[in-house]
Amino acid sequence: MSRPIKLSKSRLLAFRQCPKRLWLQTYRPELAELDATASAVMASGTAVGEVFRSLYGNGVLIDDESLRDALASTREALINVPDRPIFEATFEANDVLVRVDMLAPNPDGYHLVEVKSSTSVKNYHLDDAAIQTWVAQAASIAVTRTAIAHIDNSFIYPGERQYQGLFVEESIDQQVAERLPQIMHWVRDAQAMVAGDEPSIDTGHQCHEPFACPFLAYCAPLVDGPEYPVDILPRSHRLVAALKAEGYDDLCSVPDDRLERAIHQKVWRVTRSGQAELSAAGRQIARSLPYPRYYLDFETINFPVPRWAGTRPYQQVPFQFSCHIELAPGIVAPTGFLSSDGQDPRRPFAEALIKAVNATAFTEQGVDLDPMGPVLVYNASFERSRIKELADCFPDLAEQLLAINARMVDLLPIAREHYYHPEMRGSWSLKAVLPTIGADLGYDGMAVANGRMAQEAYLEMIDPQTPFDRHCQLRESLFDYCTMDTYALLQLVEFFAKEA
Repeated sequence: MSRPIKLSKSRLLAFRQCPKRLWLQTYRPELAELDATASAVMASGTAVGEVFRSLYGNGVLIDDESLRDALASTREALINVPDRPIFEATFEANDVLVRVDMLAPNPDGYHLVEVKSSTSVKNYHLDDAAIQTWVAQAASIAVTRTAIAHIDNSFIYPGERQYQGLFVEESIDQQVAERLPQIMHWVRDAQAMVAGDEPSIDTGHQCHEPFACPFLAYCAPLVDGPEYPVDILPRSHRLVAALKAEGYDDLCSVPDDRLERAIHQKVWRVTRSGQAELSAAGRQIARSLPYPRYYLDFETINFPVPRWAGTRPYQQVPFQFSCHIELAPGIVAPTGFLSSDGQDPRRPFAEALIKAVNATAFTEQGVDLDPMGPVLVYNASFERSRIKELADCFPDLAEQLLAINARMVDLLPIAREHYYHPEMRGSWSLKAVLPTIGADLGYDGMAVANGRMAQEAYLEMIDPQTPFDRHCQLRESLFDYCTMDTYALLQLVEFFAKEA
């Protein structure tokens, strides 16, 4: 009889999400496609764990790479320093291996804590912590309390690496107790599944929750289907399901009386005709915008562990903006701001923004110009929220900052109401709209091509270990990306305003 297959906690959780995922991780790991988002989440989790450990100065970290050494170091720590917390305490029992974020002694035994970078306890955290507790108890550790330590997003960082108060500990003893009797069944089921052939499981909700599965491309390869499936209808999950149940997969085959909402009728009509629609009202709105026009876009960074005093966990801190100032038809002056020194960018960002959108540079040069023109953005709620936060932070700048919000014109609802092209495929995101109005407005081939890449470039740029040449290269790439965003807004308005 073959020996049972040993499992780690992460593999057991993979089984809980989808048995096929565990089988593929075990036998076909080369099929996994890990995206940059997953890597970023892991990196932020590592940073959160390091800060959590720093709050317990006398703790013992088990950092052995080898499993055997980690198990031995954990046993030694339990014997030699029984009054100190142990980080990454390693246990193996019932063919399952776990590493516990923190095991701290208490009067009755031990307090087990799992540290998470989220701002609340998630349902999948409960399975995670229950497995940890079950293995530790099976390894003769008297775990009398289990908790999740998560980020408190109301925490305001005072600076000087003072992170007391960053975490909230929530006891989950009851939820763990409910799961403990089930875990042996999870283990045996997982072992039986892995010992057999690849399971046949249809794709579904489990492919995306609680995590995006790296094997989705293998399990659900692209297949030939309609060029414009009914799935492109925006905000219509129930309608799409009903249409598919009635046998309609191709949007072009759906009867016209089956769609009630105007936005769905527009998508259906334009898709069937193959011709883009831009309303006369949309053209008039674009033409009536006064000069000067300020096309504006922000880039932000959000840290689970705040870096700058006065900021909160996951606060969107603006570090860059681009602004194309259209002084008159055909006369455009680009400007912008990028913080590249790693210091808190908010004050210099706010001051530069106020100067840019009031055309201060031009009035200082004696140009006769009314600076108070419209500030044009795409999806204004984001920029308005960042400006409001800056106004709250800097009362002396609040009046000027809030005046920018009052001048803001959101191009997204204008586009949604008045424009649609078949190749937008039900989306009015800027990156869906731009290719339909100009072939030169794509981001393909750019060193920084989206917001996530901009954040990664910014983090590398401000890292003191980054060589100067690389720092300059990243700075240039960030300017190119953000400048493209606002140039694209200018082109969008010009496209809307041109003669039919």
